[in-house]
Amino acid sequence: QLQLVESGGGLVQPGGSLRLSCAASVSLDYYVIGWFRQAPGKERERVSCISMSDGSTYTADSVQGRFTISRDNAKNTVYLQMNSLKPEDTADYYCVADRTSVHAMCVVPIGVPPAYWGQGTQVTVSS
Repeated sequence: QLQLVESGGGLVQPGGSLRLSCAASVSLDYYVIGWFRQAPGKERERVSCISMSDGSTYTADSVQGRFTISRDNAKNTVYLQMNSLKPEDTADYYCVADRTSVHAMCVVPIGVPPAYWGQGTQVTVSS
């Protein structure tokens, strides 16, 4: 059974950086991994996705140029490097996984939510 564990969240000042990690209990080679976030009172947002098989990625316009998703297949881990953080990046960040495409997970309207979810990690950007 695939289990996802996020880490790396915390409190950071505006302009600062954090790196989130998503570690899996099994091989992710055939999965697409996504980072979703949800702030209080706001809809869930798809931040970034990566294909573990070919490395293709998608990053939302709201974080383009500031956030970078990457993978380490040998460690079954995906990272989200977050730079130049803004207060509006404050949210709970979730790592998700499914056997699908980057396009389906991150681009087109979601029909069925991803099959696997981590417990979430909180990111707070505040001075």
